[in-house]
Amino acid sequence: MHNKMKRFLFTIAALYISFWVSASSLQGRQEVGLLRYAGPFPVKNPVMVDEKDVSAKQFDESNLLDIPIKYSLLENGQQLSTLNSQLSTFVLPGYDKSEALHLIGFNIENKLYTGVTIEVKGIRKYQLFVDGKKQMSGYVRLEPTAHQVVIKYLSIPEKTDTATINVEADIENSISICDFSAHHKYNFMDVITAKTYTGVALSPNGKYIRISYRTTANDGKTKTHTIIRETATGRQIADLGYAVYWMPTSNQYYYTEDTPAGTRFICVDPATGLETTLAEGVPKGNYHISPTEDYLIIYKESEGPKEDEGVYQVLEPEDRQPGWRNRTNLLKYDIKTGMLQPLTHGHHNINLGGISNDGKLLLYGTERSRLTERPTTVGSLYLLNMETMETKCVYENDGFASRAILSPDGSMIAIYGSPEAFGGIGKNVPEGRTPSMTDMQLFLIDVNRSDMSTSNLRCVTKDFNPSVSRASWNEYDGMLYFSAEDRDSVNLFQLNPKTGRIKEIACSEEVINSFGCASTTGLITYYGVSASNSNRLHLLNTKNMKSTLFHDLSSENLKDATLGECRAWTFKNSRGETISGRYYLPADFDPSRQYPMIVNYYGGCSPTSRNFESRYPHHAYASLGYVVLVINPSGATGFGQEFSSRHVNTAGEGVAQDIIDGTKQFCKEHAFVNAKKIGCIGASYGGFMTQYLQTVTDIFAAAISHAGISDHTSYWGEGYWGYSYSEVSMANSYPWTDKHLYVDQSPLFNADKIHTPILFLHGDADTNVPVGESIQMFTALKLLGRETAMVLVKGQNHHILDFQKRIKWQNTIFAWFAKYLQDDPTWWNDIYSEKDL
Repeated sequence: MHNKMKRFLFTIAALYISFWVSASSLQGRQEVGLLRYAGPFPVKNPVMVDEKDVSAKQFDESNLLDIPIKYSLLENGQQLSTLNSQLSTFVLPGYDKSEALHLIGFNIENKLYTGVTIEVKGIRKYQLFVDGKKQMSGYVRLEPTAHQVVIKYLSIPEKTDTATINVEADIENSISICDFSAHHKYNFMDVITAKTYTGVALSPNGKYIRISYRTTANDGKTKTHTIIRETATGRQIADLGYAVYWMPTSNQYYYTEDTPAGTRFICVDPATGLETTLAEGVPKGNYHISPTEDYLIIYKESEGPKEDEGVYQVLEPEDRQPGWRNRTNLLKYDIKTGMLQPLTHGHHNINLGGISNDGKLLLYGTERSRLTERPTTVGSLYLLNMETMETKCVYENDGFASRAILSPDGSMIAIYGSPEAFGGIGKNVPEGRTPSMTDMQLFLIDVNRSDMSTSNLRCVTKDFNPSVSRASWNEYDGMLYFSAEDRDSVNLFQLNPKTGRIKEIACSEEVINSFGCASTTGLITYYGVSASNSNRLHLLNTKNMKSTLFHDLSSENLKDATLGECRAWTFKNSRGETISGRYYLPADFDPSRQYPMIVNYYGGCSPTSRNFESRYPHHAYASLGYVVLVINPSGATGFGQEFSSRHVNTAGEGVAQDIIDGTKQFCKEHAFVNAKKIGCIGASYGGFMTQYLQTVTDIFAAAISHAGISDHTSYWGEGYWGYSYSEVSMANSYPWTDKHLYVDQSPLFNADKIHTPILFLHGDADTNVPVGESIQMFTALKLLGRETAMVLVKGQNHHILDFQKRIKWQNTIFAWFAKYLQDDPTWWNDIYSEKDL
């Protein structure tokens, strides 16, 4: 090589070296013809104070390789012409002034779990890293995703290394070599490291917006911060490492500081950054600032009576829950005088439903248990005059009503409740049918009328199919805005409280996660996701109902990821009813091929929504070479009261048939599905459904039940919410009154009918569905000699939240399906090696 060319190489900060990739005739072997380079990074030998270190080791020049360098430097390389005419042989840059470290890298993307051998020839001194981990040999097992391969090498002046790099996979045609920063198929790490919004709110005049984020690194460490921006320009005003909130009316944001004397409230003018103290020495607790900004409402929690930690009494089923005996009351803290006035006193929990704009009216609710009839918890709602301390009862001891919110002018109350609330005025199901308690309706009551009885109540959503999620009064236009489960989406709606008219708002996302209104201008902010994009933040002008994109996290989260298609699909079940679903295709989908398929369905009562980063991220499953079919069978909310009522007193009957019908029909209509390689998965009620399905059909080749109910009788009594959830699913039916529902419909009592390989997953600290539900079913199948496995996650509850445990939990799912749907047990055997006991 000419010296002129050499000098050019040594002075460049980052080089991009590329060749065509050529596959050899060896099985699964490829010669790497695509490299990215960064360097040189000059290094020097240390001063030899002693010949040996404390471990009696002499210094060797190779020790310089242990000096760390950021691998991200490789992402900013520059293209350079071919350095050598020999195919896939690289002449590596050196440095003529001293020893130097250099980085070269490429990506391996594999569509199957496989082992690969990375063979490096020609480099005298180097270290090999895969996904940031130093490799002691060239052989490594790789999960199906894109992997970064980095070679850090040491150069010596006036000596040039050449490099030939081969990658050989255990499975033929399972890998491809690509650029270090190239796109990759969407994978599970993309899901759990996605940047997310944790809160968004407009200032009262809509001039500013507060956006809070959470970022997660590849090691699971999280970081939160808050940005204040101008809504008109997007200009950043502040970047804060702590939580801030808007004052109710004065367009300042505030934060709190804990001091020995109490809590200090500091207000900040976003235009100038000027800080002022609103209050200090405030008793610690949770706070709500009044709309008049002259007093605070403090939630005071008092500890309930203690028990002996060793031998203790349980007063009622809910008493098993930590903190259940604690009770909350409300206090008023006057900012000017520091006076602390108790507003409520008693042993029932108190919750705040809002304060009128003039600060005079306060809405609060109480609740108490009533175990001898359904529902077992009842609540009452009261309106308090803050000046006279007089209260009016809005309703008393209704177990089907839940939250309530007071309108800003104090004239109306919006109440969330199930169709059976207030004597069933919201019911819209066939005669003799019990509606679902989770199908949320909205009720309105006029506070200004002298008649405060429930005869003044009206259900404004009785004939409205979507199930209400969250509502908010808008002071600016007097409307009530709410989000609602609408089939498999969550949409935004406007309700005119005077006419009862509901209008859907055309939003730019399929699943609205959060929304908020500015109080003095016609501006609403909302953020959400769709089936094929991550979080995006929008501004909605209520005057013309047009949305504009304000901030796009999705483009950041998915900039290097490739997704397959998501398509809607409906079918007619065996009863002639239309059932909706959707399906996801692999990113490299080929309609001439046949693919294994995974079927997913709802848990709890809510539909399996078009949420992007879900518990079972459908695009990540599709990237592994599966078609993913989502079915929303009978019983899900969001499709109308009649549809959701099919969940009640059926214990899987009808629901399971919809899944079976849909799976068969989909295979019939789509030749690209291998009907002999279908798996199914669900959690909680969906976990029960997984088990139950295997007792009534043999169409599945593999099944996974996470936190599933195997015996309705044991779950009813043992889970924290077992008996209360049964108020929803088994309304007015009990183990001693309905053997068919509780016994005949329990998978455990039909275990001998199961022949599908089934995996049980469970957090061993699950308080919702106790781990015994999986243990007893696993035991039954073991005794029957059936193919089964059980994996428990230590210290995790109903959801697997720990970062590293969640990765292994998800890989366990992937590996089980690979074993039975792709006929490859390698991944499973690597995670759970066979043990001879």
